[in-house]
Amino acid sequence: MTERNLDAKLLWRKTTNLVMLSLTGLCALVAVSALFFILGYLVYHGGKDISWNFFTKLPTPVGESGGGMANAIVGSGKILFLAALIGVPIGLLGGVYLAEFGGSTVPFVVRYTADLLNGVPSIVIGIFAYTVAVMPVHHFSTLAGGLALGIMMIPIVLRSTEEYLHGVPSSMREAAMALGASKWRTISSVVLPAASRAIMSAVLLSLARVAGETAPLLFTAFGNRFWSPGWQQPTASLPVMIYTYAVGPYEDWHEQAWAAGLVLLSLVLLINILVRTIMSRGMSAQRSQ
Repeated sequence: MTERNLDAKLLWRKTTNLVMLSLTGLCALVAVSALFFILGYLVYHGGKDISWNFFTKLPTPVGESGGGMANAIVGSGKILFLAALIGVPIGLLGGVYLAEFGGSTVPFVVRYTADLLNGVPSIVIGIFAYTVAVMPVHHFSTLAGGLALGIMMIPIVLRSTEEYLHGVPSSMREAAMALGASKWRTISSVVLPAASRAIMSAVLLSLARVAGETAPLLFTAFGNRFWSPGWQQPTASLPVMIYTYAVGPYEDWHEQAWAAGLVLLSLVLLINILVRTIMSRGMSAQRSQ
């Protein structure tokens, strides 16, 4: 092969590398720009309506300006709390079974079912929860909303827990069992603590995933312009309030919908930052050991 051919091939490789590097950089810039554009748009339209009253006051009657969405913020917190109570234990124990006790046939069926459930449209989950938890009692409730979102959390927590438990070295299990620990003792005292940071991150991400769901809550929690005492009454939530105010005919409602959208997105970003912090500290701790 002549020197000219070698130079031509080297030039072609450098050109290809430059073009591909430029394309990947451009795609990354577009992705980041879309996020910052959405953030900037929400801050521009909703930032001016963020105030102390927004977090502490109830919505005002139609035609009156001001007010807030304190009931929706508290309602979203109650629904997410119930969703975590339902989705986290089932997903965690299911993930432990798949990673530590599963054989071949049953784990395949469970994984396939979890993946299918994860892909089911949220409105279908809402219809199911409406049939199971709303129609028998003939009224909407916070419990029904928590059930709908909890079902959506199960496959996320289950699959994440399984993957993180597989990442725990087998030598840790063998060492614990060699010291006389039982299977469950090994799992509860060695395996789960070793993967606790990653599992906590998966739980937080699943909460962030369902925090913005609107369709299931329209069928279950519905909405409420006042405080919702207990768990058996309809309750307001940020996603439903955003939808209701955004399609409403009043300009003041539109402004508050932008503010609620900014609060909801800020909550999701905060959860993601917390997850990154937990994961980075976990990786630092593993390196130091």
